[in-house]
Amino acid sequence: MADQFEIKLHNHLREFLLARKKIDERFPECPDVEGKWQEIAIAYLPDGMREYNEYPTAALGWMMYIGMAVAKFWDKDWEIYSKIPDLYGLLKNKRGYDLMDEYVREDVLLLRGNDYDACEALVGDCAARAYSFLSHQGIEGGTRDAFDAFVSCLRQLYLMGMAVQLKTMGYHLTKLE
Repeated sequence: MADQFEIKLHNHLREFLLARKKIDERFPECPDVEGKWQEIAIAYLPDGMREYNEYPTAALGWMMYIGMAVAKFWDKDWEIYSKIPDLYGLLKNKRGYDLMDEYVREDVLLLRGNDYDACEALVGDCAARAYSFLSHQGIEGGTRDAFDAFVSCLRQLYLMGMAVQLKTMGYHLTKLE
């Protein structure tokens, strides 16, 4: 069930971002960034689960910001950032969990003005879509299926954040002929 849910969610978010030209047709692969997923998820889950009941879109959306930040770190100096044992802690500890989104937009992605606002709106839209998708699955709260679906949402938002940021930085994956 979890695999099918995640594939459907991936396709749902991918189509949304494709329609807005925020990602390329071919979804990017970045093994370095993808390889950080598990350690980031383990570090993030206590905070994300605590916040989910009252602030579900923030709990989901913050993971998209993390994906964007890790992609930016990959581009900036992966030799340094790849050795940091807790990238989530690095991001969270600058301003705290509640302001992590602002920290990523301002100090990591260096966004200002309309770009800052557009990023906030895009992440909010993706998080709301993931939350709606999850809510309409009929999964009983507090179950293993609910936990697995939540983690799937986080993973897909992380990957979507990575994809958006890679395209923003000029990485385009096109099929070579």
